Amino acid sequence: MNQDLTIETERLYLHTVLPDEYLLLVQNLAHPNLWSNRGFSDRLKYFANNPNPIKYRAPRIAANPELAKYLLRVAVLKSEQIIIASTGFHDGPDINGMIEIGFGVDKAYQGKGYGQELLHGMWGWVVNSPQVKTLRYTVSPDNLISQHIIKKLGFNLVGEQIDEEDGLEEIYEMLSDSYQHAF
Repeated sequence: MNQDLTIETERLYLHTVLPDEYLLLVQNLAHPNLWSNRGFSDRLKYFANNPNPIKYRAPRIAANPELAKYLLRVAVLKSEQIIIASTGFHDGPDINGMIEIGFGVDKAYQGKGYGQELLHGMWGWVVNSPQVKTLRYTVSPDNLISQHIIKKLGFNLVGEQIDEEDGLEEIYEMLSDSYQHAF
């Protein structure tokens, strides 16, 4: 089964991290065999040098490899064929149809609109799934860049939560139908 359902945006390819790649990432975040047959490179050693969700995603993939299409993607810059970012949903859609996204961009590529492009790529893909009803984005009140992005996109502040690692987070949501009409 080909699980690499690549999403293409203007400047990026969002490639699914495949189940066998999680095994290599758990061993070594810059494993030399990673991405060897994928047509792109990890010159920046993205996962080794940036915060990442591997420890949370790998057990879910081991238990259910079908979740790979949701959980994590590497963002490959088309012009250089290198990994510059990652994105993914925290899990598949829940029983109410809510799906929450996360992303990170390597410092060398921040401030160039890649974060917003990642979000649109992932949301544009997932809103076509009939199980998905609500898009969720959580962010620290101190993360002014992410706050700016999510407010600019018209998401609604619906509450707060305490994340065990990140502390206080604001919860933003938008119905998938609203997203499809807005974008």
